[in-house]
Amino acid sequence: MADSLLISGGLVWSSSGAQRVDLIISGGLIQQVTDSPTRDFDGEVVNAHGLWVLPGVIDSQVHFREPGLEHKENLESGSLAALKGGVTTFLEMPNTSPATTSVAAIEDKLSRAEKSSYVNFGFFIGATKDNLAELIAAAKVPGCCGIKIFLGSSTGDLLLYDQEVLQQIFSQTTLPISIHSEDESRLVKRKKIRDEATSVHDHERWRDHQVAIESTRMVVDLARKCERRIHILHISTGEEIHLIKQHKDLVSCEVTPQHLTLYSPDCYDRLDTFAQMNPPIRSLQHQKVLWQGIHDRVVDVIGSDHAPHTRKEKLAGYPSSPSGMPGVQTLLGVMLHHVGAGQLSLPRLIELICEQPARHFSLNKGFLQPGYDADVVLVDPHRKAFITHKSMAYKSQWTPFDGLEYSGALDTVIVGGKVMFRGGQVVAHKAAKAITRRP
Repeated sequence: MADSLLISGGLVWSSSGAQRVDLIISGGLIQQVTDSPTRDFDGEVVNAHGLWVLPGVIDSQVHFREPGLEHKENLESGSLAALKGGVTTFLEMPNTSPATTSVAAIEDKLSRAEKSSYVNFGFFIGATKDNLAELIAAAKVPGCCGIKIFLGSSTGDLLLYDQEVLQQIFSQTTLPISIHSEDESRLVKRKKIRDEATSVHDHERWRDHQVAIESTRMVVDLARKCERRIHILHISTGEEIHLIKQHKDLVSCEVTPQHLTLYSPDCYDRLDTFAQMNPPIRSLQHQKVLWQGIHDRVVDVIGSDHAPHTRKEKLAGYPSSPSGMPGVQTLLGVMLHHVGAGQLSLPRLIELICEQPARHFSLNKGFLQPGYDADVVLVDPHRKAFITHKSMAYKSQWTPFDGLEYSGALDTVIVGGKVMFRGGQVVAHKAAKAITRRP
């Protein structure tokens, strides 16, 4: 068949380990996994000898800034960075300008992405105090992956911490709910710390660990009351890991490569406002508990929280500088660095960035098995790669991980059965599709 593809001779990885098998792809799907020699194949052959064959990465939290903030990023540049980082599907957040709070706004983003995205896409709808009907209706929109709730103020104007409204959303909606958990009332009470700040070190002091744990405790209690599953994003404190561990039947959570790699005060000394994000990078003590949460299977997902700002904006000085770091292109590379350092096994990494995001959002992705979407990444475990500012495809062209080295250079990226990236070059364009949810 004209659109058929054979990935031959590679070591195919999953959370269960590795197999020396071939993948036969057609119609955008994996059709067969075989350990028998494939003869008389009449499609394209990808020679994967000596390579690791991984499921395409699903980045479950990105901010691509379109519409309204395209000077920072747009769907084309963000998806190109995703492709160059081995991310074959992104789920994009609603704090654009205007905010994505209606079905019409979701449909507008889907239309934009269909024209400009290099990789597969889904979009969150943002919750407000008065858009419950839109949140309910969005469940019927192909490409809408979930509801995003900001309990604490961050980039953009989406903010909702009214518990009566939250209870209505928890009780009456069906889409997966993802939450930015910081306590707005504590942030307001302590804003003098921010306003009188003399350096970016005060960012962590203003948005302290109590801001995170008090919010997370509240929303976990509300989820228990409503018997509603929730997903808490970018966990940053040890206290939250301990709390969520007690409620795994209802609460899943995500951590970022930033919180697993950078730590305070070192990152602020080195990177200044380029290390500023919400919730903040915290101490090594908190980071150690986040890693323990991964090993204890409290953490379900690793997402980049790709939140780009220009160098000029970041150089404005704290507190004028915006919070957020780019990360979609470096998600896989940074975590492969940790695999190489012995902090994480490759099967567990695949579970965290491929399989679990697919399960959580009911996507037909994340597994190299018959019937699943043919999103595949090939990396060379014997070839080193370096993360540099210059290599980033972001509009902002900077990364907090400049200079980081890892083994596992990206060789080939396949999106929907089509080879899109090979040998350091984009070789095709626009194979992307909106996500669909498995029944």
